[in-house]
Amino acid sequence: MSGIAFFDFDGTITRKDTLWEVIRFQKGSIALYGGMVRLLPALIGFKLKRIAAQEMKERVLRYYFGNISQQEFEEGCRRFCTDRLPLLVRDQALAAIRQHQQQGNRVVVVSASVENWVAPWCEVQDIGCIASRLEITDQRLTGNLQGNNCNGPEKVNRIREQFNLHDYTEIYAYGDSEGDKPMLALAQHPEYKPFRK
Repeated sequence: MSGIAFFDFDGTITRKDTLWEVIRFQKGSIALYGGMVRLLPALIGFKLKRIAAQEMKERVLRYYFGNISQQEFEEGCRRFCTDRLPLLVRDQALAAIRQHQQQGNRVVVVSASVENWVAPWCEVQDIGCIASRLEITDQRLTGNLQGNNCNGPEKVNRIREQFNLHDYTEIYAYGDSEGDKPMLALAQHPEYKPFRK
């Protein structure tokens, strides 16, 4: 039996929160900042912990991508993964992923970000992907998530749905936020903010 390594995405593998970068890439900087002004009361509420993370994320997604066609959104996400995302990835994180692969360990990204722009990158790296999913109605985005935001305890729930952790001799986990701590607690080898040196 071999090991398994779980990596958070935003802030751990990447240097920035990719949600805002995807918006900037698909909509442009002017639309990004204009929307942030409109969303400011909600963003303040979120910072003050009056609005839950999932509700805030759905408000952002509804504002920028509500009613966009699934095909248009996914094409934009694929272009983002090719053109922009490689510039946001931390070299040390990529090196750690490669090292795990060379050691024969399974590698899985577990992210609160949406799978549409995380999964294509993971596929290129030949690693697994667990991420938040978008609700689609009539081939259009509603802006809501399908199920729970993949953060905090939900990361552990989704990991346990897909993997029997007893099958692995060693469990590694990498994260950078409070939302990663339940996942880090699964591991014999937890790494908190490991690539920020």
